[in-house]
Formats: sequence, structure tokens, C-alpha cells
Amino acid sequence: MEPTEHVTADAPDVRPVDVLTVTAVRDVTPAVRRVTLTAPAPVVAAAGPTLALLVPRVGDPAPRWPQVARDGRIVWPQGSHGVALRSYTSRRQDPAAGELDVDFVLHGDGPAAAWAAAAAPGAVLGVASSAPLGDAPAGWLLVAGDETALPAISRILAAADPATCGVALLEVAGPEEEQPLVAPAGIEVRWLHRTTAAPDADLLTDAVAALPRPDGEDLFAWVGAESATVRAVRADLRGRWGLRRAQHHAIGYWRRGRAMSPAG
Repeated sequence: MEPTEHVTADAPDVRPVDVLTVTAVRDVTPAVRRVTLTAPAPVVAAAGPTLALLVPRVGDPAPRWPQVARDGRIVWPQGSHGVALRSYTSRRQDPAAGELDVDFVLHGDGPAAAWAAAAAPGAVLGVASSAPLGDAPAGWLLVAGDETALPAISRILAAADPATCGVALLEVAGPEEEQPLVAPAGIEVRWLHRTTAAPDADLLTDAVAALPRPDGEDLFAWVGAESATVRAVRADLRGRWGLRRAQHHAIGYWRRGRAMSPAG
């Protein structure tokens, strides 16, 4: 993603952020709310899949948006502005319709969860920049993540070559949090439920540790979850699996003790 350092000085060569408007809201599961946003087709086409979202305070119809400098830095307005920066992956993009969907995990008290819980048609979000998912094509694919990573994982699986084999490890609270996914027939999808696990279990770390390393080098692993879990899984993939930097992408979407929502 482009640099997003906070600066407050006046800066030349800045552009306004893109502003998207909510058109629909629905609950996909008890803990996940899908917000459909609209914007001009070129904005939607360029926005994603990973978005630097600017989340205003709940009920603020006219946020004090920052601007974006030519080098990608966010130029924040002087004084209080009430806009939070968070990183999310759009679940769906339809430039022809000028729409994109963003899924929010409602559990937690962070600004994005609060905004999504109150979101209604007419509310607005800003987008400062976008970035790729960090995945790569491979004959054998491992994807592992929790609720916060499901939008990215859903896009990776849907875009994978139909001949791709591998495993998808998906940690959610329970069966009610499972979501329909489109995946190649050769990828085994395993749902891991926290409600049936030991209180101190690290489901994703243990599940990856139980996997034998696939033969050959035509493989790629993508991991997104709580930061400590991601570090443990990445160490296993680099150590036991011997994956090179180009063979894996691991991102901590949130930190234990903070709100469970992706943080920029």
C-alpha cells in the first residue's frame, strides 16, 4: 500500500480523497455486515482490492477529509477531524455498476466497527489509496485466515486457476459465521470453530503445523489474521516449509487486546 504517514503541514500537489456513498447494508452473518458503496466507475475500478479507508465518526455527514500528496502521504487537516484510517479488502467490485462491497466485523469497539454498525444509505466513506492482495499464482495454494481475512481469501480463491490444488483454513466463531466461497475443486476448505476449541488454542497456528509440506516448489501461502498468530504461522512456513519471500505473504490484520477489525 502507498505510504500513509500522518503529516499536517500544508503541501502542494495534493488531491482530494475519493468519497463513496452507502447504498445498501445487510448482515452476512451475525458478526459480519456487508456495506455496498457507490462511486463513479473509474473510482471503483481503481479502488482495490485492498483499500485505505477513511472512516468518519458515526453520524458525521460532512467529515473533514484529509488530502493525498503526490507521493501517497496522507495530508491531515489541522486540528480535530474525527476520521480514522483503516485497511480493508473489498469483497466485490463492479465498475460498470459503480459499486463495491466491504465486509466489516462488528465485534469490537473500534471506529470502523462502530461506523458499520450504524451505517445506513447516504453515509459516506473515504478512500485514500489501494493496493494488491499480495497473492501469486501457484499449482498448490495455502490460504489461512480469520473473519477479518475472509474478503481477501474469497477473492484469492475465486480468482485461482481451476486446476489449483491446496488447502483453505478459515477460523470463525462457529458454524453460523461460515460464508459461501467459490474455490477450485482441488482446494479443500476447512472451517475452524473457536466455540468448540480449547480457550487457549491457536487454531490457525495448530492447523498449519499439522499440514505436511507439499512436494515441489510450485506453491504459495497467503495468511491473514491476528498479528501473533500470523508471526507463528510465518515462522513455520519459512522454517519447516522453507518458503522463500516470493512464496508467501503474511499480514497481521489486528492485535489481541484491540478491536477485532483490520487496522491500517
